[in-house]
Amino acid sequence: MSATTVDATNPSAVVATRTESGGSKLSWLISDSLAITGRYLKAYQRVPQLLVFSTIQPVMFVLLFRYVFGSAIPLPGVEYVDYLMPGIFVQTVLFGSTSTGVGLAEDAGKGLIERFQSLPMSRSAVLIGRTLADIVRNIFVVILMSVVGFAVGFRFHDGLLSFVVALILIVLFGFAFSWVAAVIGLRAPNAEAAQAAIFPFIFPLTFASSAFVPTEGMPGPLKWFAEHQPVSIVVDTARTLVLGESGSAVLLPGSVGGKILLSLGWTILITAVAAPMAVQAYRKKTA
Repeated sequence: MSATTVDATNPSAVVATRTESGGSKLSWLISDSLAITGRYLKAYQRVPQLLVFSTIQPVMFVLLFRYVFGSAIPLPGVEYVDYLMPGIFVQTVLFGSTSTGVGLAEDAGKGLIERFQSLPMSRSAVLIGRTLADIVRNIFVVILMSVVGFAVGFRFHDGLLSFVVALILIVLFGFAFSWVAAVIGLRAPNAEAAQAAIFPFIFPLTFASSAFVPTEGMPGPLKWFAEHQPVSIVVDTARTLVLGESGSAVLLPGSVGGKILLSLGWTILITAVAAPMAVQAYRKKTA
C-alpha cells in the first residue's frame, strides 16, 4: 500500500513505500497531493505573518470603503456595506491567489521543486498540493473577513444557506485563479518577477468591475467590459445571494439560478484552460 508523509521543514523527508501490487497512480497522486498540502499548511503555522499579510489588505479595504467612501456612494434601498462585502470577498480570494504563483516561483528558486521531483512521488502533486493549501487559506481568510464585515454592520438578507453558497462560489473562483497565478509563477524567473507579472493582471479585473461601485456611471466600453467580465459576474452572483429581493435595484438582471450557473461556468472554463497550462509549465520547469 502507499504511505507518504511530508516533513514541513524538510521536503526531502518525504517517505514513500509502494509495492507493485498496492495502490494505483490515482491513489498515489491523491495521497502525495494531500501530503504536500499539509506541508504548505504547516508552513503557514510556522510563519504566521503569511496569513497576517493576506488579511491586512482586505481589512483595510473594508474600513476604507465602509467609512470613507461609503457615504459618497448612495444605493437605493441597500446599505453600502451589504453591497460592498461580496466584492471584498472576491477581491480577497483573487489577491490571495497570487500567493500560489509567487510561492511556486520562490520554491523553484530555492530548489525545493527539484528536490520534490527527486523523490518517489507523483509529478503533479506539488501543483495540486499548493493550490489545495491556498483553498484552505482562502476559506480561513473569507471566514475572517465575514467576521470583520459583521463587526462593521454587514448583514445577509436571504438566509444563511444563500450566504454559504455565495462563499463557496467565491472560494471556487479563487481556486480557478490560483491556476492562472501558477502559470505565471512557473514561467517567471523568480518570486519578485512573478509578483510583478501577476498583480497587473489581477488588479484591473478587480477594479474594472462591479466589486466596489455600480457599473451604471462607467463610460460605455468600460461599462460593457465591467458587466461581462468574470469578476463582476461572480460578484453579482454572490451579491444576489446575499441581498435577495432587497437588492433588486442594484443588481444586474437575471435569475439567481442563471447567475450561479454562469459563475460556475466561468470558474470551470478558467480552471480548464489554466490548469493544463500550469502542468505544462511545471513539466518544462522540472525537465
